[in-house]
Amino acid sequence: MQKVRDLAIFKKIKEVREYEFGVFYFFDGLVISEMSEGATFDWDKAEKIISVAYEILGKDKPVAYISNRIHDYSVVPTDWLKFYKNRHHLEFYSIVAYNKSGLASVILEKMFFRNKIKQFSDLEDAVQWSLAKVSEKMNMSA
Repeated sequence: MQKVRDLAIFKKIKEVREYEFGVFYFFDGLVISEMSEGATFDWDKAEKIISVAYEILGKDKPVAYISNRIHDYSVVPTDWLKFYKNRHHLEFYSIVAYNKSGLASVILEKMFFRNKIKQFSDLEDAVQWSLAKVSEKMNMSA
């Protein structure tokens, strides 16, 4: 199980925000979450993180989001509908899961998330994939 703080990319961190429900790491074009054990990630919490991401990364650049599932927690999958209703857009979303319970909610989330959810078992791989996708997207719009 890998933690964000153990990766080489951690040296390039823009900001870390810690909440009672989890820790969020902000890099150029990338947000990685490590939710707290037993937390429920719902729209209220997501809205808080979205506004922080806009503040730190801006609204006009593509962003990849990685959910590093080092703890068991739950997601309210139908809250993705609120995400879209509020005109938010997430270019790339990946989940790093280390066990079956980490993947359980993915099935439900896939029903509500409009793009593809990429699954990994290695955080470093997820970071490399995400940064490559963001870079491709930036080059296409340049």
